[in-house]
Amino acid sequence: TIMVFFVLTTAPQGGFGNYILPIQIGAADMAFPWLNMLSFWVTFLAFGVMLAAFLVSGGAPIAGWTAYPPLSAVGQISGPGEGLGQTLWVVSLAIFCAGALLGALNFIATTLDLRAKGMSLMRMPLTVWAWFVTAILGLLAFGVLLAAGILLLMDRTLGTSFFIPGGLVISEQIISHKGGSPLLWQHLFWFFGHPEVYIAILPGMGVVSQILSTFSRKPVFGYRAMVYAMMAIGGLGFLVWGHHMFISGMSPYSAVAFSLLTLSIGVPSAIKTFNWLGTLIGGRIRFKTPMLYALGFVSLFVTGGLSGIFLGQPSLDLYLHDTYFVVAHFHIIMGVAAIFGIFAATYYWFPKMFGRMMNETLGKLHFWITFVGVYAIFMPMHYIGIAGHPRRYAETSGVEYLGALQSVHEFISIVALVTMAAQFVFLFNFFWSFFRGEKASENPWECTTLEWTVPSPPPHDNFGGQTPVVYHGAYEYSVPGASKDYIMQTSPEKVAH
Repeated sequence: TIMVFFVLTTAPQGGFGNYILPIQIGAADMAFPWLNMLSFWVTFLAFGVMLAAFLVSGGAPIAGWTAYPPLSAVGQISGPGEGLGQTLWVVSLAIFCAGALLGALNFIATTLDLRAKGMSLMRMPLTVWAWFVTAILGLLAFGVLLAAGILLLMDRTLGTSFFIPGGLVISEQIISHKGGSPLLWQHLFWFFGHPEVYIAILPGMGVVSQILSTFSRKPVFGYRAMVYAMMAIGGLGFLVWGHHMFISGMSPYSAVAFSLLTLSIGVPSAIKTFNWLGTLIGGRIRFKTPMLYALGFVSLFVTGGLSGIFLGQPSLDLYLHDTYFVVAHFHIIMGVAAIFGIFAATYYWFPKMFGRMMNETLGKLHFWITFVGVYAIFMPMHYIGIAGHPRRYAETSGVEYLGALQSVHEFISIVALVTMAAQFVFLFNFFWSFFRGEKASENPWECTTLEWTVPSPPPHDNFGGQTPVVYHGAYEYSVPGASKDYIMQTSPEKVAH
């Protein structure tokens, strides 16, 4: 729960988006600064309530991040971890949804209303497009999860029965509720849950597009196609929630429809991948740490997408569902790829945010251990998943057909510990660079977008009371006839394309 909601959802949008988006469109601040602050504190409150859920008597919540009823709905009668802790989990999620909705409204208003003169929609950096599309997804998806959370809370506290079926027997007691449907929760949760995947990863796509262009010294290949692909991915994300429910009793006809829609997401995803490769081909690539993480993101995105093709087939998913194959796919495409996007953004914008450069040697050491580590963790999980190993089981003794896989578990655990240790290299680099790092110039990467026209770090109102005027698109690199190999968006220099 903490990984999905309070890291992968919050950091790319609430962290980098709030800081960078206004500067990239030429605004002094977000459209509603007070609303921005309220969104932050509401999210912080939600995180506090979530942590409290682990500390109350009766045990921490045990229904997982999906909180399937009836396990999450019937209360303490079902055993430890289903009392106050689970109730606080639901309350935390509802509060988080409220904060996310406030933030999404602010992002949309800022992008549409506060762009500088000359900053047309098709001159915006792809990072801005990614945050904008993500905000729209959040506005449409988090309201559904908020409503579902309120209904679940009512089942737990007010005696309603939205998700609890009749005749349910738990601990030799017949539950008095009747008429509810656990499948209703699955529909509501996954209608939010699949767009949530793109809420986590779309900002990373924008950051990667920005970094690949910057460090290959080439314009983004197929800029408009990249924009339309993000829109298509976001739109299709609302139509495929059923592929999480192939084994939940779904009609075969519905399963085929959801399968076709799921596989269709591969088209805009392939467009983005091919355009990233097109951006790299023929470029003068600089293998700085942000570039390494951007390339790692592309690798993980392709790997996770390929495994998703198998899970999008109902006949295969019936076998692979709830095995370690799903764990591997989910973590590669959503968890690790999104985290690589966060790392890429951190190394890329650290000089602008703090006025100092991060150490390149430590950054590359961090990248290589992490990159090799995550593949060494999750590729074997595909193998044990295909072997039929159910997820959430860490120890296989007593299960004859799984006994041979215990050594793979142990290998994964060892590599996970090594990969975790590599994150201390990042933490040391971050704080050492914050205090002792080399002073950063205004534009250390020789970029073209507006954030690199202001001091590092930027002044309080971003542009020192001046309003920038935009003359070019966001990726004017290696333009024939230009005085240097990049043209700032604010430069009035005219060149022939």
